[in-house]
Amino acid sequence: MNKQWSREARYIALALSVFLLLLGAWYVRELFKPLIVGGLIAYILYPAVNAIENKFKRMSHGLVVNLVYFIGLAFALAIPATLIPILLGEIENLVSDLLNIPSLVDSFFNKPLVIAGFSINLHPFLPNFGETFTTFINAIPKNLLKVLESTSKNAGWFLVIMVTIYYLLLDWNKVRRWLSLLPPRKYYWDGVHVYMQIKKVWAAYLRGTLALMFIVGLVFTVVYLAIGLPGALIIGILAGLFSLVPELGPLVSAAIATAVALVEGSYFLPISNFWFAVLVVTIYVVLINLKSIWLRPRIMGRSVHLHEGLVFVAIMTAIIFQGILGALIVIPVLASAVVIARYLRRRILGKSPFSDHGRNFFDKSEEVIKQRFPKKKKQDGGA
Repeated sequence: MNKQWSREARYIALALSVFLLLLGAWYVRELFKPLIVGGLIAYILYPAVNAIENKFKRMSHGLVVNLVYFIGLAFALAIPATLIPILLGEIENLVSDLLNIPSLVDSFFNKPLVIAGFSINLHPFLPNFGETFTTFINAIPKNLLKVLESTSKNAGWFLVIMVTIYYLLLDWNKVRRWLSLLPPRKYYWDGVHVYMQIKKVWAAYLRGTLALMFIVGLVFTVVYLAIGLPGALIIGILAGLFSLVPELGPLVSAAIATAVALVEGSYFLPISNFWFAVLVVTIYVVLINLKSIWLRPRIMGRSVHLHEGLVFVAIMTAIIFQGILGALIVIPVLASAVVIARYLRRRILGKSPFSDHGRNFFDKSEEVIKQRFPKKKKQDGGA
């Protein structure tokens, strides 16, 4: 009964295993996005775990993980809780402003538009905005059940993300050790070197993202201060923070800036609130296109050593097919794929994949091999 399988049987078992694995992955495909989000957050928090462990060597790994996790969770919950009273007041003001929008728009378009001495009446060409807005408001209760269903589903995904973050922080060393044992022993250092290169790619991407957030926040803050936008500092900082989420984040910050401009106006520009809001939107369109077409591809491309044009096309393609999350991770994933493809190409061509075979990452390579691949003890024949 200890006879080995034939080659045909092993091939059939391998093909069947791969098929079942792909089938299971397709069935739970919606699970991948929250797992990726949890992995990204854990990746951002893990340096804090390492720093505390290096500083306080007597603290256990589990205790450090619990400290980092629950302190981060407390901050994540405290910020919205602190802002809730402010947000409630702003929501009340926003609702009252929304209810006044139909009359404001109708009164604006009832006035003739004067261009070069010619008067143009736009009102006959526009629908009744008040009726359209009322229809939109009345349709909200009908969609309330869908909103509640979506909220409960998102709450479930939120729990998945939180659990993923915790256990990745707690057991990442075990996961990494398990991954290092997957390659055959003679290719162990190849796996180590590829892992270290991919690790450098993600670290460089994180640094590039932080640099992009800082530059975007600084530029928007300076420009908003220059035109006299109320709350320019806060709105500029939000623009920098929200730039972490491609396209949607800057759009949210632009909506906030436009709403402030429409309600408050400029501190010193002698124009009406409406035209000041138009100015804010125009500035947003110009700056966001500069960021998307030139700044982001340039920073990300230099961070992970990819061409700027390829970075731009990859981000746009990810937004179209995978949405915000795809755009958030497409660059490091693409750069990691390039690292793996470069290794496979050199191996297929029979070339040495690395100049140093990864040995420069460890001082005592033989000891590492003995720890990873312990020799089995010979059993006595009479036992």
